[in-house]
Amino acid sequence: MITLSERLQLISSLIPDGARICDVGTDHAYLPIALLKSGKVKSAIATDLREKPLASAKINAEKLCEKRLDLRLCDGLSAVKSGEVDTVIIAGMGGEVISGILDRCEWVKSIDINLILQPMTSAEALRDYLAKNGFDIKSETALQENGHIYSVISVVFDGVEKTVDPAYRYIGKISVDTPAGVEYIKKQYNRLFKCAKSLENVASKQTEYKEYKSAVEKIGRLLEGAYAV
Repeated sequence: MITLSERLQLISSLIPDGARICDVGTDHAYLPIALLKSGKVKSAIATDLREKPLASAKINAEKLCEKRLDLRLCDGLSAVKSGEVDTVIIAGMGGEVISGILDRCEWVKSIDINLILQPMTSAEALRDYLAKNGFDIKSETALQENGHIYSVISVVFDGVEKTVDPAYRYIGKISVDTPAGVEYIKKQYNRLFKCAKSLENVASKQTEYKEYKSAVEKIGRLLEGAYAV
């Protein structure tokens, strides 16, 4: 039996019962195998760009007698057709990489497709892409695990281009209602404070400085409210 990490458990909790999923960059395929074994999902495709992870995924599926897992060697969603899945999971990659995978796949731009995204880095680049390309963040949750802090984002396409303010780029819809949320926001605050300080007296970088300063002020007020509770 597979025991999922807290990160994968959180991702699993966002998947609708009876979903037809695709796990992009599946690695060892622990998540789709566990979802199939539990009966939570109807079907599961697992893709990876490299042969070695898919070989490991196949071994894991065979060990657990899970013959329903559909393994595909491809870049992102390039070997997955419209209508095969209704939920796409892209976790453990950089925000730019996730954005590129979505950008190359037209059929994810549908209100009928649920996206669960977990950027390891550059979450702000992913939020920018989603806003500018008609995707709507339904929820965003922070999670601490093994000394790292992650954001898990639930997204659907609504076709509406959105304007993103500097603070939203860095914290999205993460709330101060949980300890992990506070830590995520504090981390971004400290990062942005240092960026703003370094550009404060650089004449050619005043546009960037003002954006960082605006984000720092807004995020600072949010944290003050959290500590006042």
